[in-house]
Amino acid sequence: MTELAQEQWNEKRLASPNAVLLDVRTEEEFNIKHIPDAKMIDIRQPQSFMDEAQALAKDKEYFIYCRSGARSAQACQVLDHLGVAATYNLKGGILDWTGEVVE
Repeated sequence: MTELAQEQWNEKRLASPNAVLLDVRTEEEFNIKHIPDAKMIDIRQPQSFMDEAQALAKDKEYFIYCRSGARSAQACQVLDHLGVAATYNLKGGILDWTGEVVE
């Protein structure tokens, strides 16, 4: 896992041909606002999260965020353990995000 400030995180995400954007917050949080093109998998639903995490392509780079960065750091660790190519945690989460959002 690499933790990046939003500018570096977003630049790296946009430059990667294998980038996948994951939001690991709850459905309620996701519906309030999220980053465009994010796929939601709720880390607070452990069995569902593990099922979806295990089904993810291992050769992709995962750019992960949550509310503040704590849950996404946990998600990065899980995905790293499952053998994905790379994980990037958004430092400060969506609370610090100043980029585009879907509301």
